[in-house]
Amino acid sequence: MNYFVTGATGFIGKFLVARLAQRLADGAGAPAKSRGKTAAATATAASEGKIYVLVRESSQEKFDELKERLGEHGERLVAVYGDITTPGLIAPSEAKKLKGKIDHVFHLAAVYDMNMDDATTDRVNSEGTRNVVDFCNELGAPVRLHHMSSVAVAGGDYVGRFTEAMFDEGQPLRHPYFRGKFHAEKIVREESKVPFRIYRPGAVVGDSKTGEIDKIDGPYYFFKALQTISYRVPKWIPLLGIEGGRVPIVPVDYVVAAMDALAHKPGLDGDAFHLVQSQAPTVGELLGAFLAAAHGPEFASKLELPTIPPALRKLSSRIGNAIPDSAKAQLSKTIGVPVSVLGYVTNRAVFDDKAARAALAGTHIKCPDIADYAPALWAYWEQFLDINFTPSPKLTRRLAGKVVLITGASSGIGFATAKKLAIAGAKVILVARTESKLEETRQIIEKAGGESYVYPCDLNSLEAIDQMAAAVLKDFGHVDILINNAGRSIRRAVTESYDRFHDFERTMQLNYFGAVRLIMALLPAMQHRRSGHIINVSSIGVLANAARFSAYVASKSALDAFTRCLSAEVKAHHIHTTAIYMPLVRTPMIAPTKMYNYVPTWSPDDAANTLVKAIVERPKSIATTLGTAASISYALWPKVNDYILSKGFQLFPSSTAARSGKDKDTKTKPTLEQVVFANVFKGEHW
Repeated sequence: MNYFVTGATGFIGKFLVARLAQRLADGAGAPAKSRGKTAAATATAASEGKIYVLVRESSQEKFDELKERLGEHGERLVAVYGDITTPGLIAPSEAKKLKGKIDHVFHLAAVYDMNMDDATTDRVNSEGTRNVVDFCNELGAPVRLHHMSSVAVAGGDYVGRFTEAMFDEGQPLRHPYFRGKFHAEKIVREESKVPFRIYRPGAVVGDSKTGEIDKIDGPYYFFKALQTISYRVPKWIPLLGIEGGRVPIVPVDYVVAAMDALAHKPGLDGDAFHLVQSQAPTVGELLGAFLAAAHGPEFASKLELPTIPPALRKLSSRIGNAIPDSAKAQLSKTIGVPVSVLGYVTNRAVFDDKAARAALAGTHIKCPDIADYAPALWAYWEQFLDINFTPSPKLTRRLAGKVVLITGASSGIGFATAKKLAIAGAKVILVARTESKLEETRQIIEKAGGESYVYPCDLNSLEAIDQMAAAVLKDFGHVDILINNAGRSIRRAVTESYDRFHDFERTMQLNYFGAVRLIMALLPAMQHRRSGHIINVSSIGVLANAARFSAYVASKSALDAFTRCLSAEVKAHHIHTTAIYMPLVRTPMIAPTKMYNYVPTWSPDDAANTLVKAIVERPKSIATTLGTAASISYALWPKVNDYILSKGFQLFPSSTAARSGKDKDTKTKPTLEQVVFANVFKGEHW
């Protein structure tokens, strides 16, 4: 079994090639000419198969990356140099070598850009498909062509149910992308002399299991706004949303699994298959699923948008066509979303996938519901794609060529800070316990154009800290900025800790002794260079004396006191120290306390921006207004301070774990009194 794939280095292509390579490795399937042979011979024919990948010579690096991605299966890939915009695709001599060898041609290559013009879609999507069809016709039997089309063939204004048997229904095709996909499919239907099958996916998103995707597209355009809502709007506030049209969403792993299965099933030639979620979510349901994944507030109700009369829709389209493309592009840039993507808000087409479901019966391949995999998409976006930072000239000057060491760099505040500082030009040393997570962070920073280095270390171990610091100094000679960010927090009252003295020991070990050990290891080089900056991520609890956090606050206070004393000693060496009294930040550290989903918090991005400010301005300390007020009130009116903290202590219950499982209460939503209290004292730990 041999395959020829266009667009193999694209997003869907990478997943499809991996699937086909696995099929060959498993010996599944065999070319038609081998039917009737023994099972062993058939398996051998499949397992020895190759995947020929059409690659532009300028894209050799992408091909190499694809081979590396496939690991041992990468040896099955064979680069064939050419371009779909060139008649014949490849050199005639190369085409001659492939004649009679190729069983399946998968045509995925296309330009997907909702801001594209007619010339681009005609040259690549339409004429490119014609060149692929001619190539298949020239190869002849046993080739079968598999064409990646799209539900976009229905246009953006179709009203009603669009089935897989439908194609040219006189639908308006007002956008170049819609026209291009329609014309490409028409070319396959009318000009292909070899058997063909057509696949029409909807809006393709990341892998439903891992969330992997390689660019911002479709619903991802709205993720930043949803993230902002999740941090700025308390979870207990009900939102009013819109229902909107139905979005034909589909994860990439379902698309390739379905294509692979349908391509190898007999009796489906000439058919088209819609690859979508059968019960497509409305815009409101889709946004609700992603808000839930972001731990944001819920929609209490959604408004149905009024139906626009056909005459008015036509008038609106004429007005839209009259607007210059340059103006549309500027609007897209301003709102951060392609104007055409907003069309889903009023989409009135419903895509029937009955034929696809029937053909896949018995394969266990089924499109999952977006509500089930939205968390995976969201987590991947936050981890790998949420990089939207433009450093100020002052920050760039401050960090140019500087070595910055960040502890706890693989998640939360440390992760967000590492991305920003690397983008600003720093050499960022990533320190945390788990090497694999640090490597992920390094890869993310590398993709953003930054420079970072991985030094795994268990910061609970003084010996491990010494070894890590020695390795860093050997490799870099010094550290310009040290950010002690790693920490452990324990929310447990003293009266619930009589048999848990180890909580105090381990919290002090990481938050105080670990940080001090690292400071002392790096300080001599700073003194020698007469330059350096030590930043400690402390807590608002140090200023407010938060109840239930005695272990955590004591450890942070100890580090605070140590650094204040140190500051006077190293001032003459031009070494600066900064304490940042962070309010409650939505990080993995507070995730176990479900109540915190309903109280005001900072985002890791907010916290990272505060660290950026500390680097630029080098203040002695940074605190929120509430933190400063709490510190002053404790100094002037300690009894009043205790009264307020006592009320908060009584109002907010201990966790089930702290109560040793007694009086288990699964209720996480706060009462009105708790909501008011938490918002009056925003950012405090309760």
